[in-house]
Amino acid sequence: MDRFDRYDCSGGCPVEAGLEQISGKWKGLVIYHLLGGTMRFNALSRALGTVTQRSLTKQLRELEADGIVHRKIFAEVPPRVEYSLTDKGQALRPVIEALADWGRDRAMGQAG
Repeated sequence: MDRFDRYDCSGGCPVEAGLEQISGKWKGLVIYHLLGGTMRFNALSRALGTVTQRSLTKQLRELEADGIVHRKIFAEVPPRVEYSLTDKGQALRPVIEALADWGRDRAMGQAG
């Protein structure tokens, strides 16, 4: 069952439902980095900087459960795991890019 099924979607509900899917300290950044293509766990961890392995694992599992991230496990020794965005995750591209642009503008002192 998709989390959107729980909302009656009156008023600001669509915004609430959308934000709930990507809420979490690292989810937005994970999605942002995966917009560039498939990544392995350690590459994601390095890209995020100060994230703990536990936190990143939790956020990735939640994104996977919500159908935003796809996890592919390769039967190798040692096992290799790759993460990529699903179609649902790719649909967030304009939202994440707009948020990045907005944040970049504010960081550059161009707040209006």
